[in-house]
Amino acid sequence: MIALAVMAMASTPVQARTVYRCVRDGTVSLATAPEPGSRCTAREIDDNAVKLPNLWGAMGAVSGTLYERQQDGKTVYSTRKLPGSVKVLSFTVQTPPGEPAHPGLGRIGRPQLDKYPAQFRAAARATGVDDAWLRAIAHAESGFDAAAVSPKGAQGVMQLMPATSREYGVADPFSSSESINAGARHLQLLMKRYRNDLTLVAAAYNAGIGAVTRYGGVPPYAETQVYIAKVQALHAGYRAALTGKTAPSAKTAAKATTAP
Repeated sequence: MIALAVMAMASTPVQARTVYRCVRDGTVSLATAPEPGSRCTAREIDDNAVKLPNLWGAMGAVSGTLYERQQDGKTVYSTRKLPGSVKVLSFTVQTPPGEPAHPGLGRIGRPQLDKYPAQFRAAARATGVDDAWLRAIAHAESGFDAAAVSPKGAQGVMQLMPATSREYGVADPFSSSESINAGARHLQLLMKRYRNDLTLVAAAYNAGIGAVTRYGGVPPYAETQVYIAKVQALHAGYRAALTGKTAPSAKTAAKATTAP
């Protein structure tokens, strides 16, 4: 994991080190100090850990560059090129197949391109919402089960609440076509509202626009944070599968949602 490269730059011999997972404009970086202008979450990394956590949240190959710069009179390292940064090294790391994005995420499963392909393509064309993003949401929400009903009352493939279904004119919430179409339209609205910030789009889809507004960003709900990480990992997998690649590209793999 690139966390090793980041922390290898620190010379103090300690048993645990702090890596900051920073999110800005829908992309993730890892750093030895909080980055100005990013939402950063500290993660303690045990020096003796057999396997490091996947702090990126993405699946597959992740490529990038490690940079050095001065911040508050100290030398810090980051995988994001900020003003004053100097390149230290390039890297490519591979997330083990099926590896969860963080503890609690669980196995996300392989992309299922055979589930309602025509409906997803049609909804993506009609709304401009990425086909892979639609599938990732459906996979996370219902596992593509058109008859799914959540404990909170969400229904269908896209797990829309009854009020949301009515808003989009859904006559049968258990119709895969109607659910996918309405879910795509709802995602289109959220993407416009949050200027294509998929972190906030996923947060609002899971917790509601009200919660995102109330907290001024991703709500501090464990369920929502796990959900966002899961959707992000699924999104990377579906983008790779739909383009026929064996692993996400560097740009795709670096896409983020929120800190775990």
